[in-house]
Amino acid sequence: MDLLNDEQFMLRALALSKLALPNCRPNPPVGCVLVKDNTIVSEGYTQAPGLHHAEAQAISHYDGSLNDITAYVTLEPCSFVGRTPSCAHTLAGLNIKRVVVAMLDPDPRNSGKGIKVLTDAGIDVDIGVCHDEVGTFISPYLLP
Repeated sequence: MDLLNDEQFMLRALALSKLALPNCRPNPPVGCVLVKDNTIVSEGYTQAPGLHHAEAQAISHYDGSLNDITAYVTLEPCSFVGRTPSCAHTLAGLNIKRVVVAMLDPDPRNSGKGIKVLTDAGIDVDIGVCHDEVGTFISPYLLP
């Protein structure tokens, strides 16, 4: 784990999350960066309701193997199916190596459950990279 690079990639995910507004509402504006060998290979952010979440958008723009990929996501991947599939289950099913999450989702439907899906699948998960920067931006858009 290289904390400096983790912060760099998470700050890029944060910049992407800002592009989600206003179209993503009522969903929170989330950004995702896929990294392989310290290089960004794909990016995504939350689309309009019913369309891709950040993780799914980034995955849809990448056609290589996900085995050596680290996903940087500003908010814990969702663990439940709504208008879109569960991002946590999607990541778990793709054999991704590592997921770095800035902050847990306070939504009681998810809070901690997305992380459990990932860790149960054997994925390395780090939580809290750039927590304050992401939290300052995303908190007004989160359910209490």
